[in-house]
Amino acid sequence: MDKEIMIYRLTVSTDSSISVAEIRCLSDHQDQIRSLINVNDRLFASGSHAGELILWDAVDWSYLAYEHILWEEPQSSTQVEIRLNAPNPSEMSIQHLCTNGKYILAAVGCGLYVYSILMRAVVAYRKVAHDSNVLHTLLLSDSELMSCSEDGSVRMWEIQDLPLAAEPASPGFFGMWTLGRSNKQAGSSSKKAADVPNLKTLELTGDLIGHSGAVQMFMSFGENGLVTCSTDHLLILWKNGHRQSHLRSLALFQKLEEEGEL
Repeated sequence: MDKEIMIYRLTVSTDSSISVAEIRCLSDHQDQIRSLINVNDRLFASGSHAGELILWDAVDWSYLAYEHILWEEPQSSTQVEIRLNAPNPSEMSIQHLCTNGKYILAAVGCGLYVYSILMRAVVAYRKVAHDSNVLHTLLLSDSELMSCSEDGSVRMWEIQDLPLAAEPASPGFFGMWTLGRSNKQAGSSSKKAADVPNLKTLELTGDLIGHSGAVQMFMSFGENGLVTCSTDHLLILWKNGHRQSHLRSLALFQKLEEEGEL
């Protein structure tokens, strides 16, 4: 609710009546909370409109890690570029969070941000993953993920190593990030993406084009396919073409074998 996370205790009595009691209020966020997810029995995470990602302890309600996404602006000598290129606040807003227990995937503006729960650090990013705000995400595995956007696209990504220094790199997810509370000066705690070892990027592996409006959400059924929904009032069922072709071939050979023609 706004900048606060309220913790309640749900009690079910012997006569099946239910009571709810407030036990804690967490007010560490500096802006409106946009996403709240459960990581596991001991952890949960929240993201705010200002790009704050907080990892919480679900036992004592303390925060374990605080990540504030910032944008690196041009030098002060180019005032015109600063005015034209500085992102607006919506580009830092965390629209959606998801997790597989090992990583947290954050949709921030039109980009994607992969955070390691174990390392308490960024492991992969993509500054411009879509042409508009990312609305929903999903971690398919430790190296594959999906996202959908207001631009009407659904995209599949793979975590890959960044190009070597001599090679042209893909656009980064953000210019810098700081570790620590937002009311502290960035100062020495801020880091540039290039200074972080083993940082990876997200490379596009597939693009599902079929909707004419913003894709608000999708649901994966694993090998059985994917369903997407959009503001164009359509539900589309997607299937893996290679897998379906293989299944049809197997079914054909099985039928021919049963009929004694093979």
